Amino acid sequence: MSALTSPAFVFLDAVDSTNEEAKRRVQSGQNEACWIIADRQTAGRGRRGRVWESPIGNLMVSLLLPGPFKADTAAQLSFVSGLALLHLVKESVNKETKPKVSLKWPNDVLVDGRKISGILLEAASIEDGEIRELVIGMGVNLIHHPSDTPYPATHIGEWTMTPPNNISAAQILAEQFSYFYGQWFSNGFSEIRKAWLEHAKGLGEPIEVHLETETLSGVFQGLDSRGQLALRLDDGQVQNIAAGDVYFPNVDGKQSS
Repeated sequence: MSALTSPAFVFLDAVDSTNEEAKRRVQSGQNEACWIIADRQTAGRGRRGRVWESPIGNLMVSLLLPGPFKADTAAQLSFVSGLALLHLVKESVNKETKPKVSLKWPNDVLVDGRKISGILLEAASIEDGEIRELVIGMGVNLIHHPSDTPYPATHIGEWTMTPPNNISAAQILAEQFSYFYGQWFSNGFSEIRKAWLEHAKGLGEPIEVHLETETLSGVFQGLDSRGQLALRLDDGQVQNIAAGDVYFPNVDGKQSS
């Protein structure tokens, strides 16, 4: 693991997935950091194998990041990435409308409660139990958003007359990521955790967390030192959760993701 210094940019017209392209580059011997940006993906993926819609005009980008990283250390970079995306969105929306830009655990950015971006971390290679190269895929809805999702979505063009194009957005994202990665690299996860919690949606409020086999309800207490969600259950016990989908109860009793 080393400091991040001016990774190269690779621009592609179309690709199956920027994450898959990053993995192929590792397999062919590349071990230097780079940003891979595509105008279009034909097989974009989100968390848990979900389809990530990738129309031309949105930002589809992956960062190939040399390690080595331990698995729990690599997971912290989801929060680094979330902060970088949050600040890209905050820079891009119309400040006069003052939309609420927030972070939803573990790695979504929301604008007034509607999802605008996502993150997918994957190991490109593993050796001796450590991740040798990490791929961080990020997508931002710049001028399109899907309408048939189980959660509300939005795009930056709904919040400004002049949304950035994907290249400009990637450059802003790279600058923001470099800043927060530097903070993490020099000072550890505690400052990233603090900064992330300052923008967390639902902190101190009732939430539901959908796990693989059950759904838990409680109050969102914060993050533990590893970035796990701390959920205070109805019986007062606090359970730390490593992976799941967070839902926020609406006043009408329905759920929003």
